[in-house]
Amino acid sequence: MPVRATTIAARGLRFDALTAGRRGDLVILLHGFPQTASCWREALGALADAGFRAVAPTQRGYSRGAQPEGVDAYRVSELCEDVLAIARALGARRFHLVGHDWGGTVAWALAGEHADALATLTVMSTPHTRALGAALRGTEQRLRMAYVPVLRLPQLPELLFDAAGGALATRALTATGLNPEAARRDVDALREVGVTGALNWYRALGRDSFPRMQPVAVPTLHIWGDSDIAFGRAATELSAEYVDAPYHLVELEGGTHWIPDEHWDDVSDLVVEHLTAHPLSRR
Repeated sequence: MPVRATTIAARGLRFDALTAGRRGDLVILLHGFPQTASCWREALGALADAGFRAVAPTQRGYSRGAQPEGVDAYRVSELCEDVLAIARALGARRFHLVGHDWGGTVAWALAGEHADALATLTVMSTPHTRALGAALRGTEQRLRMAYVPVLRLPQLPELLFDAAGGALATRALTATGLNPEAARRDVDALREVGVTGALNWYRALGRDSFPRMQPVAVPTLHIWGDSDIAFGRAATELSAEYVDAPYHLVELEGGTHWIPDEHWDDVSDLVVEHLTAHPLSRR
C-alpha cells in the first residue's frame, strides 16, 4: 500500500509525517535519534497491508514546523504530550504505539503514565528506562553509552554533524550497523532542519520529574538485537520487571540497533500478530 507524506497540526506545532492505510486501528510509530519518520517507511506499508492505519510523525526537533526553543521544551513529558495530541488530531482516543531508540523511551514513558490511551506497546531496541538505569550501574552499559555526554555538550555535536558536509556523522552511523544509504538519508534530513532540536533531547536529560516511569500495564512486545551497540542484555532482560501485563521479549540473533531499517522483514509478522491480538475494540 502506498506511503503518503502529510502534516499534522498539534499543540501549536506542525509535524511532518508519513502515513499508510486509511481505515483500521491507528498505529503510531516513533523514530529515534538521529532519524525521522522515513525509517518506518517499510513498516508503514506492511501495517497498512495488514489492515491498520499507520502514522509515523517526524517528532519535535526533527520537523521544520516543530522546533520550539530552549532545552526544557524537549523533556520527555513534552514529547509524550506531543504523541497524545497527534493521536487526538487524528481522531483517535486510543491507539497502538511502536517506538525505536529515543522513540522507545517516549513509548515506555507514555505507556506507564497513560495506559488508558494504548491498546498495545511495541518497543524496538530500547530497554525500559528504569531497567536502563539499573544496568548503568555496571561498567558494560556505561561504556555502551559513553557517547551520550558528548551529545549533551554545547555546540560541539552540531559541529560534528556538519563536519565534511555530514560525511563524518554518516560514517559513524554506518559503523554501528546502519546501511550507508539510510545513514546518509538521516544525516541529510537532520542537517536540513538543523540538528540542535534533536540534540536537545539529550540535553534535557535529568530536567524532568515526569515520567516517574510507572510499571507498564498494557500488552508489550519488546524486540532487541543481540548485536545492538547501544543497549546490552542486562538492561534488556531487566525490562520485564517493569511490565505488569503480558510481555514478550524477542531476541534477534545478529540483529543490530537499527531494527526498523535493517530487520523489519524479521519482525513484521510478530508486530502484526501482537497488534491483531489486542484490537482497540477490546478493553
